[in-house]
Amino acid sequence: MTTDHHDNEQASAIDASKAERHKARQQKVKVGVDAKIAAAQEEKGILLVLTGNGKGKSTSGFGSVARAVGHGHKAAVVQFIKGSWACGERNLLAGAGVPFHVMGTGFTWDTQDKAKDTQAAMEAWLEAEKLLKDESINMVLLDELTYMVSYHYIELERVLTALKNRPAMQHVIITGRACHRDIIELADTVSEVQPIKHAFNDGIKAQLGFDY
Repeated sequence: MTTDHHDNEQASAIDASKAERHKARQQKVKVGVDAKIAAAQEEKGILLVLTGNGKGKSTSGFGSVARAVGHGHKAAVVQFIKGSWACGERNLLAGAGVPFHVMGTGFTWDTQDKAKDTQAAMEAWLEAEKLLKDESINMVLLDELTYMVSYHYIELERVLTALKNRPAMQHVIITGRACHRDIIELADTVSEVQPIKHAFNDGIKAQLGFDY
């Protein structure tokens, strides 16, 4: 037997052993995943919070709305803070029949008028409360709601009450930084988006079609 032939046999044996170990690991993973799937039988409306200082929270929320609409479900969006900006997601989803209720004053550091912002926030929140009572709406996105609570434009207890009393199968997504701990405690799923790098910090402006 030549040395090359022997080496090839050894390499084949090693590859076969690696393949068997990989298969065994994946089978173990599958058993665990299957067990979790079998145990997760409850159906209910999910409260999802997307928070943290990183980019992509609203984008993720709009993605979930698009998914719901793609399955023929009814969704609605209430936008706080960003309402004065152009919004590609709003252009697309409104055309697909998704109602939008927009606070419309833009960023609070631009208006610098607490009374005006509080009134605008409450007008948007009144629309949100209507949606949170509507059993025909499968999903509600409350985009940037966390700021309204942080700035005390909307009472925390009023938000918690509406979320707790919404239709049992209605999904709600809340986005924004520094979500109040009581909302996080109430939520079923919480994802925190953390920044590693951000182009804006390097002097790159927000760009149409990518950032908004």
